[in-house]
Amino acid sequence: MKLLLDTHAYIWWALDERRLSMKAKRSVTAKAALVYFSAVSAYEMAYKHREGYLPKVAPLLRRLEDDLAERGLIHLAISLEHGRRAGELADNHGDPFDRLLAAQAIVENMAIVSTDEKLSALGARLVW
Repeated sequence: MKLLLDTHAYIWWALDERRLSMKAKRSVTAKAALVYFSAVSAYEMAYKHREGYLPKVAPLLRRLEDDLAERGLIHLAISLEHGRRAGELADNHGDPFDRLLAAQAIVENMAIVSTDEKLSALGARLVW
């Protein structure tokens, strides 16, 4: 199964926080899973950390590439198709980070690991 981590799901997994559901944790650690981390999430983490909203992510940002490699996560770049699709999605979700993540999940035929039900209203399949 191809899975795309929402930013909060990655942070909770990386920081070993209990907020990551058991189903989500089993899904991302399953041997058959292909788990992706989007450039969108790197941008969201760095931006929100700089703005003071995510102080806990400083150590993650410093070693992001190493952590992704250690977890076996696959980097997902942002393509023109992702950007176009994000702009075409209904206005049910105003967060541009989440709109891009939803678009990537839709275009790449992935489920997105997230608690955000609004993503399913945009057409993304959720795992939580």
